[in-house]
Amino acid sequence: MITGAAKSKVDDIWQRMWEGGITNPLEVISQLTYLMFMKSLDDKELAAEQMAQLTGVPAAKLTFPQTPEGQELRWSRFKNEPAEQMFATVSQKVFPFLKTLHTGNAFAESMEDASFGFNKPKTLERAVSGIDDLLTNVVKDQDDLGDLYEYMLSKLNTAGANGQFRTPKHIRDLMVGLLDPKPGQLIGDPACGTAGFLISAAESIRAHYGDAMNADEWNLFEGEQFTGFDTDQTMVRISAMNLLLHGVENPDVRNQDSLSRLNTIRDRFDVILANPPFTGSLDVEDIDDSLKAIVETKQTELLFVALFLRMLKLGGRCACIVPNGVLFRSNAKAYRELRRELVDHQRLEAIIYMPSGVFKPYSGVSTAILVFTKTDAPNSTDKVWLYNMEHDGFTLDDKRDEDVSHNDIPDILERWSHLDAENSRERNEQSFFVTRDDIAEQDYDFSFNKYVKVEYEKKEYPPTSQLMAELRELNDKFVSGLNTLDAMLAKDGE
Repeated sequence: MITGAAKSKVDDIWQRMWEGGITNPLEVISQLTYLMFMKSLDDKELAAEQMAQLTGVPAAKLTFPQTPEGQELRWSRFKNEPAEQMFATVSQKVFPFLKTLHTGNAFAESMEDASFGFNKPKTLERAVSGIDDLLTNVVKDQDDLGDLYEYMLSKLNTAGANGQFRTPKHIRDLMVGLLDPKPGQLIGDPACGTAGFLISAAESIRAHYGDAMNADEWNLFEGEQFTGFDTDQTMVRISAMNLLLHGVENPDVRNQDSLSRLNTIRDRFDVILANPPFTGSLDVEDIDDSLKAIVETKQTELLFVALFLRMLKLGGRCACIVPNGVLFRSNAKAYRELRRELVDHQRLEAIIYMPSGVFKPYSGVSTAILVFTKTDAPNSTDKVWLYNMEHDGFTLDDKRDEDVSHNDIPDILERWSHLDAENSRERNEQSFFVTRDDIAEQDYDFSFNKYVKVEYEKKEYPPTSQLMAELRELNDKFVSGLNTLDAMLAKDGE
């Protein structure tokens, strides 16, 4: 985990970028990402050269041309140049060179349409110096590198125009804990943003299964095990770098509209983890017919759930976040039909209702986590576990300060790992099971309050005659008090 000192260094770099006229947080992240990639290329080249010297065997493949001009492109060379010269080298030589790389690395492949955003030599010099100090003197291992980038990404504190915003790490980790992805499983996020879900899945696999993984499983882990799509090419680059810094070098991360006809993936993934955009709708003509077969709608929050079903293989599992409207809206047929699909033709496993403050300051919308398995078979759902999360370990206001004394997440994971014990839970408790028949009786409404047992406490009141006597006594005291006050005032007036 990175320290407060490391975070202060990041904050200082960020401030220097701001002072240099780069004020959009996404643009700051993009430009710093390019610099980190430049340094990583040179670090790998230096390691390859050192190994060649030790073994006497020439390096099989080098990134930079073995010419004086090619060597000028390396971080270790231009980082010591004066500001004006460094600016000319990086903007006119290094950056164009990066856009020609086709190394099989997901980030390199995403660089083709990247733009160099520094416009002041001094700003570039300060950023290069700051990144060099961080990655040389502060970062100790792969985990620190990943944490450092996650801290940078935490500064993306504005929601996108289509309802996109970063899912808090503790919520991502909760969802990964619910599915427990395994080595060898293909994992996807069709609305990946900064690839947070894929990284949480990778961290979980490494932590729980890394010691027992074989060579084939590690080879899959370093690339094809993780797939992410996003409609924003900048986010694709950030995702690729984020995964690279977390040890996933060659993921399948692409700039693609997952809901469009261009996405033809079917029956591929073992695990899908996602928090898709909640707002917006599509032109009916752009929606793939396979999604219409599941749910006839233009609403993206419904189409994405249908997409997850299509992209999962039989037996594949999904944990996704949906707005509360998906759970109960009945004025639009599509909402009810999607809920019915999950219950009657798939296996709905759990609904975890989250408090409305979880996504502040981005949004105050109330949300829930759906957990389901693709079966394409009738009557697969037997019973569904409901959990009403009241606290997530942070305050539910815009500040979102840590509040470890109020955190339901450990309880959720503990109960999830011992679901048999939940059979005895009453419906006036925080979690309990409901049956498929229960849900059908409620016309497939997933609202928590539809299934909670409401208990009315009987309260005994005194007889009316006693109440009237007490009122008369109070009235007599009031009149007596007024008479006393009149007497006091009359005495004072004498």
